[in-house]
Amino acid sequence: MSPPTVRLAGAAAVMLCAGCALHETQPKAVGLPAAFEAPAPSDAAWPSLDWYKGFGSPELQALIEQAASANLDLVMARARVTQADARARQAGAAILPSVDAGGNGNYLAGHSVNGSAHETDWAALLSASYEVDFWGKNRAAARAASSLADASKADRDTVALTTLAGVADGYFQVLALRERLGVAGANWDAARKLLEVIQARFDVGVANPVELSTQKAVLATAGLVLPELRQREAEALAALALLLGRAPEQFTVEGRSLDALVEPPVGAGLPAELLRRRPDLFMAEANMRAANADLLVARAALFPSLTLTASGGVQNPALNAAVISLSGAGPTLNLGASITQTIFDRGRLRAVRAEAQAKEEELVAAYSAAILSALVDVENALSALHHLDEARALQEQSVAETERAFAGATLRYKAGSGDFLSVLEAQRALYAARDQYSQYKLARLQAVVALCKALGGGWQASAPKSAIKESQ
Repeated sequence: MSPPTVRLAGAAAVMLCAGCALHETQPKAVGLPAAFEAPAPSDAAWPSLDWYKGFGSPELQALIEQAASANLDLVMARARVTQADARARQAGAAILPSVDAGGNGNYLAGHSVNGSAHETDWAALLSASYEVDFWGKNRAAARAASSLADASKADRDTVALTTLAGVADGYFQVLALRERLGVAGANWDAARKLLEVIQARFDVGVANPVELSTQKAVLATAGLVLPELRQREAEALAALALLLGRAPEQFTVEGRSLDALVEPPVGAGLPAELLRRRPDLFMAEANMRAANADLLVARAALFPSLTLTASGGVQNPALNAAVISLSGAGPTLNLGASITQTIFDRGRLRAVRAEAQAKEEELVAAYSAAILSALVDVENALSALHHLDEARALQEQSVAETERAFAGATLRYKAGSGDFLSVLEAQRALYAARDQYSQYKLARLQAVVALCKALGGGWQASAPKSAIKESQ
């Protein structure tokens, strides 16, 4: 092929590549509500990346920072990101030509009746190969791999957010159990003191044996709660240690009560903001983009492929061909082109395209499902906080009134003007109210953590424009 012919073929290839490339299709936009249904604080800000600092606990902050560096799920997620980045670089390499350097040598010798002869053939060549990307197959494959790398990063951030929220929940659970242990211990101590009063009254013939036996049973029942709560505390500590990537042996925390924690205000903003602030949504969108690019690759495989090759260097003999051979060492150049079109493969390529199309439809639906799930997460967290706010005054009033009732009933019983059943009922009510209030405080803190997690924990994407638009 003469040089003008080569240049003409190259220009034609460029024009075909520009005019015949396949284009990706945009998925149907999904609408979002204009606002959340559940009421949310209007003066509170969206959680920041260090949302956990808002609870005012240096110990919690230290635990979360330890989990961020040592949690094994996060270590695996970071390794998956490295793998995905490497695959993206591999796919992107196909867009450019590949160039190789090589050398070879052959020593030939022979003998016949006509005499002996020997020859040494050698070559030092640079060779290049390039698949002309007429239909955008290689570019689409690179986009798919890049989108999967983005999805892997978002998955890592989702794991991180879930892990850090789990550490906060686990820490609060340990403190709540210790607080409930304190309540149960105080209840046992009150039951013991009341038993001493009843025993003294019984010894002088004022109390009857039924009252004494009943209070002994109450004391035993109050004591049974303590081992159960200690077991649950040990299990909560072990679960927390696992999140920190360490063995549970010799692991403990210093905190004793939930009262030292601060409840940070968290604002929900608008539903549309979730698209930039939840890594799982960005991951679902990136997977959808990758599936769309894979579909382009499958479509492009149905069309012809053109590969250009070239090699040049120095060899001996300078040209070894069937018609003309040039002996001696000298420069050499080889140019080639090949075009391939599948004629019959029993529908394999079309089946691959159908599979890719179905995969894209699946991931579009998965993206929509992820958005709906995100909305549900936020609504549930906002609703929980709203209803817990409504119950705060009642919870505090319940504790105060039961404390007052138990103190009054005990004084009257000691003075001989009250009955034993009133004291017993007041004691049970006081323990139940204090224990319930401790669980209420835990529920509030966990609801705040759930809201921070549902809002993405301060994560923000610098991603391509989303396919989602806010509905009016």
